[in-house]
Amino acid sequence: MAADFSRKEGVTELIETVVTIKRVAKVTKGGRNFKLSAWVVVGDGNGRVGIGHGKASETPDAIQKATKRARKNMVKVVITGSGTLPHDVIGEMGASRVLLKPAAPGTGIIAPQPVRAVLEAAGYKDVLTKSLGSHNAVNLLKATLNGLLQLKDPEKVAKERGIPISVIQRRFYRVQKAEDKNEEELHREAQEG
Repeated sequence: MAADFSRKEGVTELIETVVTIKRVAKVTKGGRNFKLSAWVVVGDGNGRVGIGHGKASETPDAIQKATKRARKNMVKVVITGSGTLPHDVIGEMGASRVLLKPAAPGTGIIAPQPVRAVLEAAGYKDVLTKSLGSHNAVNLLKATLNGLLQLKDPEKVAKERGIPISVIQRRFYRVQKAEDKNEEELHREAQEG
């Protein structure tokens, strides 16, 4: 009997996305044996994501196997408070390379379908991406996850280096500073008027 993952403590509703389903054939003496291969991405939308692969003679069985494996392989990734990446990173797998860049709030996720599935399941809101090599869906999935695992938490890095976090996050610190200035000006105008 399969384990019920939805009832474990601390597990919220998971986001499941079927990325690709392919028909694969094994040639034997008696002819070809066809099966279906499925790749699934599972995430909690709060920094945990996993990918899984399943093969079966029927589509629902393949998806079920892939989902079970994806849940088993979930890993924790770094997300900043604004829902983006802390820094640029390139993930690689085989001939596929994926460039992942942080984006300003409101940008959304600009990515190919396999990369988008991983980022949305992990809980990212604003990310810019570019596929630099092969566009194979399976390799893009793995390259994206590889890139996300390379990310470093800015708070930990700042603590290790003994410097303020604002120095680590210069680019978005400037954006935040400009937004704070605009709010201060609006507040002053409201008090004067």
